[in-house]
Amino acid sequence: MSYEISFISILEVIITLIIALFIGVLIPGIERKYVQARIQQRIGPPVTSSGLWASIKFLYKENIEPNSPAPGLYKAMPILCFIVVLAIFLAVMPYNYQFMAFSSLIAIVGFLKVEEIAYVLMGSLSKSVMSVNLRFPDHAKGSIRQGLLVSSIEDISSSRSLRMIIFGSFPLYLALFIPAVLSKSIYLSDIVAYQQAHGPFLFTLAGLIGAVIFFIGYMIILNEYPFSIIKAKSDVIEGPYMELASKYRSFVYVTRGFLIFTLGLVFCVLFLGVPPVLVSWKFILCVIVSLILPVIMAAISAFSPIFTNKQLYPTVLTSSAIGVLAMVIALF
Repeated sequence: MSYEISFISILEVIITLIIALFIGVLIPGIERKYVQARIQQRIGPPVTSSGLWASIKFLYKENIEPNSPAPGLYKAMPILCFIVVLAIFLAVMPYNYQFMAFSSLIAIVGFLKVEEIAYVLMGSLSKSVMSVNLRFPDHAKGSIRQGLLVSSIEDISSSRSLRMIIFGSFPLYLALFIPAVLSKSIYLSDIVAYQQAHGPFLFTLAGLIGAVIFFIGYMIILNEYPFSIIKAKSDVIEGPYMELASKYRSFVYVTRGFLIFTLGLVFCVLFLGVPPVLVSWKFILCVIVSLILPVIMAAISAFSPIFTNKQLYPTVLTSSAIGVLAMVIALF
């Protein structure tokens, strides 16, 4: 299997990117209108309002200046996240498989880690909520600084984001490497070629378990209920996003939908051996899978509360242990 880079291939990548962005901004509306609203027996918003029109609306809103030690860096985080997701998207495109280091699981994991770190930075760089300083005193017993305004409400979001980076993403990363164990390669070209010769990993025991663990990690990295602890509205408002307004919030909406679609492409490549080749049944299958995953996620989220650490830790540990078991099965 080989894909050469040419003008036609570059054009296909650009068209695929446009389709991915368009579908991505529709996915939030599909989740809320056709899944969550139906489950919760309400009408729900129009399909285009949650992602598409929300992105356009924020482009025309007035910017606010956050109370931050580095406001420029804080506001650049959504743009960085978009660039990272774009890099993952390009990595799974078959025309880039010849760039082995770029189209590899190591690269994808690295890009995803950068996306996760952005949440920690946003939380730590924001010292206000809607430009209002909401610091609170340190009442820790025995503190010599008792009564001083030393903490910011957004620090809660930052510390939660850091915990999610340390352990929360384990299931997804373990699932990513199960196809590597099965194919004995970390390169996407080899993983796809192996499945085209021997059948999709999804229909093997290790691959099926890996797909389930991938989906759990998929929900965690998207910070979706019940794994949305960094955006718990009751105590940290909107988490790291609160100070992002205007075009920066627009990037947040576009990037989330783009990431959902791109992770669907990653699933197709790793567990079905199907790269997103435009104007073929392969691309249609990739689109279908990229829509099925968020629909299932929305259905689960509609019934789920936010997991606290008491529920989150056991879920992550159990999922990680099952992922390790799948890797052991893949060795035999």
